[in-house]
Amino acid sequence: MAPFEFRTVNRIVCESGSSIRMAELLLPLLTQNNLKSARIFMLVDPFISGTTAFKTICENLSAAGHAVYTCNDVEPDPPEALVHRVTALAMEFKADVVVAIGGGSTLDVAKLIAILARGKQELKTMYGVGNVNSDRLPLVLVPTTAGTGSEVTPISIVTTGVDTKMGVVSPVLYGDLAVLDADWTLSLPQHVTAATGIDAMVHAIEAYTSKRLKNPYADFLACEALRLLAANLHVVCKEPGNREARQAMMLGSCMAGQAFANAPVGAVHALAYPIGGIFHVPHGLSNSLVLPHVLRFNLPAAERYYAELAKVLNLGQTGDTAAQLAQAFIDYTATLSPSTSLPVGLRDVGITEKDLPVMASAAMLQTRLLSNNPREVSEADALAIYQAAY
Repeated sequence: MAPFEFRTVNRIVCESGSSIRMAELLLPLLTQNNLKSARIFMLVDPFISGTTAFKTICENLSAAGHAVYTCNDVEPDPPEALVHRVTALAMEFKADVVVAIGGGSTLDVAKLIAILARGKQELKTMYGVGNVNSDRLPLVLVPTTAGTGSEVTPISIVTTGVDTKMGVVSPVLYGDLAVLDADWTLSLPQHVTAATGIDAMVHAIEAYTSKRLKNPYADFLACEALRLLAANLHVVCKEPGNREARQAMMLGSCMAGQAFANAPVGAVHALAYPIGGIFHVPHGLSNSLVLPHVLRFNLPAAERYYAELAKVLNLGQTGDTAAQLAQAFIDYTATLSPSTSLPVGLRDVGITEKDLPVMASAAMLQTRLLSNNPREVSEADALAIYQAAY
């Protein structure tokens, strides 16, 4: 067995409706940091800030003696300017704790705020892997979609130009507490539920096939995540109020996040980033558009792993060869978008054929991700994948 290391957040609470008990959930963290009362900086999605549940959380925190500042200045694909702007608010408030409730972008920004508010390091020096040398404020992350896994990853993605993104990757970004409360997902539109669910499945698939860092714990989590997500994706799309299925999706997304935090994702994400960065297609949908096409490309190098994942999902027939099982798995991934009413081709999201070479060139800049892919990807390969996905 090759040596490996597994890291994750300090504590996970998995319970529908648990966010309402935020004042109670914070107690161990506050005690650990010698805080009887705290100045809590709440970063939330705009629609969250107006909900009854969020107002109740704030009232409970205030009743417990904490000062609360609410900021809903967040947006998808957060730019550097937003990160700096929100950091200034947290510093002016003299925050002791950062709590984030929202989608992946909100959680990503909160991770950076928790570091930057210390005032010890500039954002521009953090980009890349292992470049954070500051400590951070105590950090609580509450996802409102079952997809990104950001609540348990040491990664934050920032938009650094018109259509370029850069990542900060460091163990310092692991939060102190992740709260998996499926009640936040009950009102999600069906297309968001579907896209974020497939995003989580991609995390599990790419973690399991990650070339650079094979990790037994990550493999176990990826398989269980994929099983949970596949069993419940169509249920939550058809029955949005099904709390049990929603909570299973939350747990599956979290497990997939833990998996890819330790066995990083590859070419599906690398090719999805230009779709999101250039054309502002949501991240989960970007992944779903290229997923089966990247898997077909990877097949010569990943047949064994795709066959194993087929068995996890009980695909194929008794006596099937590894090749047959692997093909059954790829065929299954190709059904996910149409069966959940998502766009299937790049043309369906406004991308034209003349855009494909530009995207292929942009994908080659994602070296951090491409190095994890089971098969080497050239620019010509990327273009061929985009053409197949068109």
